[in-house]
Amino acid sequence: MATRKELVEAVGERYRTGRREEKRQILEEFIELTGYHRKHAIRALNRVTEKVSGQRGRSRIYDEAVRESLIVLWEAADRICGKRLKAALPLLIAAMERHEHIALDGEVRQRLLQMSAATIDRVLERTRDEGLGTRRRRGGVNSTLRKSIPIRTHADWKDVQPGFFQTDLVEHCGGITEGTFVHSLVLTDVASGWTECVAMPAREQLLVIEGFAYARKQLPFPMRGAEQR
Repeated sequence: MATRKELVEAVGERYRTGRREEKRQILEEFIELTGYHRKHAIRALNRVTEKVSGQRGRSRIYDEAVRESLIVLWEAADRICGKRLKAALPLLIAAMERHEHIALDGEVRQRLLQMSAATIDRVLERTRDEGLGTRRRRGGVNSTLRKSIPIRTHADWKDVQPGFFQTDLVEHCGGITEGTFVHSLVLTDVASGWTECVAMPAREQLLVIEGFAYARKQLPFPMRGAEQR
C-alpha cells in the first residue's frame, strides 16, 4: 500500500502537468502497474493536486470567520442550544441576509450549513463560558447572603398596601433539562392579587431588570417592593 502511495505521488505531478496525449500514456502505464480501475486511477492521480498544494496536515475547516459568524447567528437566535440552532440556521441565515444584518461569504455560508449540532456546541463552548449565564454561584457567599435577608411568608403579610409584589420566574422547557428556554417573569401584588407577566427569551440578569422596568409602567399603582417566591 505504501508503494502504491509513493507511486501516486511520483506519477501524479507528471500526470497533472502533461499534455493530453502524455496523460493518456501515463494513465495506461499507471493502470498496468497498480491494477486500478481506469476511473479510480484518474481520481487517485487528480487527488495529488490537493496533497501538494502547500498545506501541512489537516486544514482547519471552521476558521475564525466561520466562528464569528456563528456567534452572531447564535446571539440573534437568543443563544439556543446547538441542536436547535442547527435546524434554524438555513432560515435564520436567509432572513438576516435579506434584512442586511449580515453579509456572508459563499464559503463561510456553506461551512455554517454543513456544521453538525455537536460541532456548533464545541465552537460556541468558549463563548458560552464567558457569558453571564454560565457563571456558577459560590455556595458559601450565597448562603451567607440568604441568611442576612429577612424572608416574609404569606402569613406575615398583614394590612399591606398595594404595591408589594411576590415574583417568580417560570421556565417553559416542556420537561427538557438542557438548553436555553423562554421564561415568564410573574409579579403578583400581595394586597390586590394584581398580576403582571413579562415574557423573556432567556433567563438573564439584564432581561430581568428590563422586565421589572416594563412591568412597573403597566401597573395602576406604584411598585413599593418585591420579593422572590
